[in-house]
Amino acid sequence: MTTIDGQPSPEGVISLLDTDLYKLTMQCAVLKYFPDVSVSYKFTNRTPHMKLNRAAFKWLQNQVEKLGNIRVTDEEIAWLEKSCPYLSKEYLEYLKTFYLRPDEQLKLTFSPDSNAGENDHQPGEVALSISGLWVETILYEIPLLALVSEAYFKFVDTDWNHDGQREKAKQKAMQLLEGGCAFSEFGSRRRRDYKTHELVMTGLLDAKRDAEGKGFAGKFSGTSNVHFAMKYGVAPVGTVAHEWFMGIAALTGDYAGANEQALQYWTGAFGQGVLSIALTDTFGTPAFLKAFTRPAPKSHTTSEIGSNNPTYAQIFTGTRQDSGDPLDFIQLMRKFYDAQGIKDPKTIVFSDSLNVEKCIHYKKATEAAGLTPAFGVGTFFTNDFTHLSKDDKSVPLNIVIKLSEAKGVPAVKLSDDVGKNMGPQDLVEKVKGQIGYTEKAWADEAHRWD
Repeated sequence: MTTIDGQPSPEGVISLLDTDLYKLTMQCAVLKYFPDVSVSYKFTNRTPHMKLNRAAFKWLQNQVEKLGNIRVTDEEIAWLEKSCPYLSKEYLEYLKTFYLRPDEQLKLTFSPDSNAGENDHQPGEVALSISGLWVETILYEIPLLALVSEAYFKFVDTDWNHDGQREKAKQKAMQLLEGGCAFSEFGSRRRRDYKTHELVMTGLLDAKRDAEGKGFAGKFSGTSNVHFAMKYGVAPVGTVAHEWFMGIAALTGDYAGANEQALQYWTGAFGQGVLSIALTDTFGTPAFLKAFTRPAPKSHTTSEIGSNNPTYAQIFTGTRQDSGDPLDFIQLMRKFYDAQGIKDPKTIVFSDSLNVEKCIHYKKATEAAGLTPAFGVGTFFTNDFTHLSKDDKSVPLNIVIKLSEAKGVPAVKLSDDVGKNMGPQDLVEKVKGQIGYTEKAWADEAHRWD
């Protein structure tokens, strides 16, 4: 083990809370409404030119097996009860006995690129799929992505070290804080390894202390990673992911109405004004905004929806921008709120491949539009390295695990960036027609960070 501040730093994943908060909130909602629904997930490497080798795969296999030995501790349950009061008592009771079963629920294979003879340096394709009850498999995504990334940089791209990572994170955070940005750390899924995540968190807290002394206007709001929120005494941050909308759409087959139904279930699970940053781009933001104008029920029963009920746009604090052109999104939301006659201050949380310059640029544009900006900064914090010998960027993997089926029905995602779309092509085309989706291209996913 390497060390940080004299303490051992583990490899891999050591806690089920070493995940993003929205996985727990969604698991809580799934337990309430969809406890018997079976789903499947599929891994995609959007950087196909960056492959694991056989040694990396063997290490990954071993780490995946270890996931089945992890249990949520009494201390963690007590912390969740205090820090996340929106998580139901029923859910916390469920979590006390919850564990992953990778031997039953997960399939992991390695296909070498050639038959030139088996060796540890031999590259190949990794196939990873997950199947089981939604409520039992929902927590695989983040730890598996973190482990795939760690495996790659442990055995394939090894020309780097941890030197200066704490200082680098502090420097970036100081720039954001001096620039008046409110931001959280969102880097769990594509981090270089656990130690890097620790170094980043300590660097951010160093910056927080220094910035308070200098009177900077910005704010470090917390982290999406529940384990590190608990470890470092900061707020866990997050609400919901595309998976929630994708799953409900697949279960109902009603893609035109899926956004509204997903919002109904969400407010039914947690109440109005709780976990109320809305994710807009699962089927394109224009389609979502149609649902956002609908009256919100007091709970998940349509009989309680009346014409006098506030709309979702009124009760939600704001929206999260996760694909497409952020500047276009700002203007779209300004026009939307104006058309709805909504004068209350609303927030936009930006979370798509951010860095310091982008955050400051989007902050100015958002405030100019009369909206409040916030930022979830991920890979730029937890996987920003330079090669030691070549002095060029050690590029992060662009990897995702997405819901692929619910009750045997394929899941679809139609992003504000066509490069993030997924699903069977025939179904994708059908859904495009149902919701009036128009394709837009924004980023080259294979070269997002290089």
